[in-house]
Amino acid sequence: MSTLPTRRGAYGFDAPYAPILMVLNGTCLLALSVTQLWTGEGRHAMMRATALGVGALGQLFIAGIYIYFTRAGKFAVWTDLLDRLELKGDERLLDIGCGRGAVLLMAAQRLPRGRAVGIDVWSTMDQSGNAEQVTRRNAALEGVAERVELHTADMRHLPFDDGSFDVVVSSLAIHNISGAGERARALREAARVLKKGGKVAIADVRHTRAYASELEACGLKITERRSLGGRFWYAAALRLVAAIKL
Repeated sequence: MSTLPTRRGAYGFDAPYAPILMVLNGTCLLALSVTQLWTGEGRHAMMRATALGVGALGQLFIAGIYIYFTRAGKFAVWTDLLDRLELKGDERLLDIGCGRGAVLLMAAQRLPRGRAVGIDVWSTMDQSGNAEQVTRRNAALEGVAERVELHTADMRHLPFDDGSFDVVVSSLAIHNISGAGERARALREAARVLKKGGKVAIADVRHTRAYASELEACGLKITERRSLGGRFWYAAALRLVAAIKL
């Protein structure tokens, strides 16, 4: 298992609206608790104030956990997943929905003779501050700019030839596509650009059973489909689908 590397880039927050809503909810509940204590009387008022206070602290605690895992936990998870891919260092790797480069640049550091290619539509709803120039700056900060290539592209229409990549990875991206048929199209594209013998690793919070079925229909063998545990914010909800193209 590799040691978790120090990150020099700025990788933002996944689903940035989520911790904001948690903090707002916690603040509102705390205000209601204080108001209840100030204006209420008797045992029932104290019980309501206590319940509101516990709810407020719970929301703020969860927001803190969310921030920690989106900033650190995902790097630990993907360090292990990249280890399991057993990269030789000369592969051509594609990251579907690369965002600010959290996974893409970790992979690039393992490819001294290879190439790490990222595609994204650069949505700031899915990741805070998501922009191609931010990812390029992160690549420079991590010392891998010369082996990283970025494209603005929809994962359902990849601008690459068949069999262009040795490895395809994706982290918390495919579920953002609306509609099972459209997500299936993205998976077919991933399979299309993968070489025979190439590997796929997808980590996502929903639809992973359907991902596995679609990849199998494209001629890939599923090698893993499992929970990624509690080191990522989404805990047991985050699941891995790994496959190899026969």
